[in-house]
Amino acid sequence: MQFAAILAGGSGVRMGNPNKPKQFFYLGDKPILVHTLEKFCAAGCFDGILVLTPATWVQQTKDIIAKHCPQYADAVNVIAGGAERNDTIMNAIRYFEDECQADDASIIVTHDAVRPFVSLRIIEDNIVAALAHGACDTVVPATDTIVESLDGELISSIPNRSVLYQGQTPQSFNMRELRETLESLTPEESAILTDACKAFVLRGKKVALVRGDVSNIKITYPQDLRVAEAMLEA
Repeated sequence: MQFAAILAGGSGVRMGNPNKPKQFFYLGDKPILVHTLEKFCAAGCFDGILVLTPATWVQQTKDIIAKHCPQYADAVNVIAGGAERNDTIMNAIRYFEDECQADDASIIVTHDAVRPFVSLRIIEDNIVAALAHGACDTVVPATDTIVESLDGELISSIPNRSVLYQGQTPQSFNMRELRETLESLTPEESAILTDACKAFVLRGKKVALVRGDVSNIKITYPQDLRVAEAMLEA
C-alpha cells in the first residue's frame, strides 16, 4: 500500500504574517496547499492521503479543501501535526497504521505543503525508489559553491561541489522502517534532527537519491511567492 503525508505545519513568520501559516497564502486563485494537494490526488496511486496542519487550523484546512477541490474532499483526511517535523511524520504513520491498515510493506511519501510544483514524475520516482531501497530523498545537484563556516565569521572549508546536492521533498520510506528509525532516536538526537533522512543516515541506513527539479521550489519568503506567481502564469 502507498500513502502520502502532506506536511502543512509551517508558520507564516517569514512570509510576514505570523498568524497565518504560509501554506494558506494564495497562489493564483487558491491557497498554496491546494495546488500541492491536487498533484497528489491527481497522481491516482495512493491508498490514502493525509494533510497534517497546526491543531488550530484543522477545521479551516478541511473547509479550504471542500471549497477549492471538493472532488477530492472525501479522499483526503486532515489531522493535527506534532511539535516538530518528525513528530508530525509519526502522527501520520500512526494514522495510516490505525485507520488505513498499513502493513510492513507500505510506503509513505512525505512532502512539504509549500512545494506546489512537484511533478508526477518525481512522485512516481519516489515510490519506485522507496520500494526498492526503503528510503529516498529528492535532490538536485548544487549549482552554487557551498561554503562551510563553523563560527559564522571565517571559512572553515569549501566542499567539492560536484558531490553536493540540495535536498527537496518528497522524502519517501518504507513506513515500518521509518517508524522504527524515528523511535530509535534519543531525546538528544531528536532535538537536533528535524529531517527523517538524516535519521536514516545517523543509523547507517542507505538513502537513495531521486532526481528532483529546479522548479520544485519551496515557498518560504515573499519573494518566493512572487517567483511562484510568475511560474504559474508562464
